[in-house]
Amino acid sequence: MPRSVNHVASRARRKKLLKLTRGYFGSRKNVWTVAKNTWEKGQQYAYRDRKAKKRNFRGLWIQRINAAARLEGLSYSRLIDLLRKNNVEINRKVLADLAMNHPDAFRAVVAKVK
Repeated sequence: MPRSVNHVASRARRKKLLKLTRGYFGSRKNVWTVAKNTWEKGQQYAYRDRKAKKRNFRGLWIQRINAAARLEGLSYSRLIDLLRKNNVEINRKVLADLAMNHPDAFRAVVAKVK
């Protein structure tokens, strides 16, 4: 009895991955093994950088808060300490947004905890 391989499914699987690698440079877009390896490595980077993105944004928020706090005569760490002691529940993302886009509101928050 001849060997039966489901060529339809395996070809569809390859086509699906080659479609995902469209736009890559050189043989990374059309050579199966190279495209598969490139796509898998890309998925690893995507997973890693979803975590790194959160770290990067937290760092950016802290820099923005620190810059705005220094204009008010405080350091970042002193401001966070005062916010904690006065039970002001406001996260760094919102605080950074206030510092950048609504400086008057940021000044009001600082004045409340000073």
